[in-house]
Amino acid sequence: MVMTNIVNTSGKRKTAIARASISKGKGKIKINSVPVETYGTRLVRMKIKEVLVIASGYVNMDKIDIKVKVKGGGFMGQMDAIMSSIARGLVEWSKDEKLHNAYLEYDRTIIAGDHRQTEPHKPSQSRKGPRHKRQKSYR
Repeated sequence: MVMTNIVNTSGKRKTAIARASISKGKGKIKINSVPVETYGTRLVRMKIKEVLVIASGYVNMDKIDIKVKVKGGGFMGQMDAIMSSIARGLVEWSKDEKLHNAYLEYDRTIIAGDHRQTEPHKPSQSRKGPRHKRQKSYR
């Protein structure tokens, strides 16, 4: 019986949820079955690669495969969720406290997440936002 070492983690940002699966492999990184080199915009690719560059000093990235499924939210929320799920997975995979501290030093929200939530809408102006007031006119 062969045991495979697979780490499953998740990351969230606003309404975007990303689930990352890290296993032994050949260094392939896919997001929604698309290679990371062609996923999304250039900015999104660069931000996702930041997490991988930090980890490259602590983990041999050529020996692991990362598969990420992401849904919900906008493309920037999805980007943050992807970054968080990959970073958490790499920390769990390597069991390295130095990598964890490197992520915390670079940007705490990569590991800890962003606790901010939208303000609930108030009664009588529910469709326009929580603090919307009627515009006042003097003439």
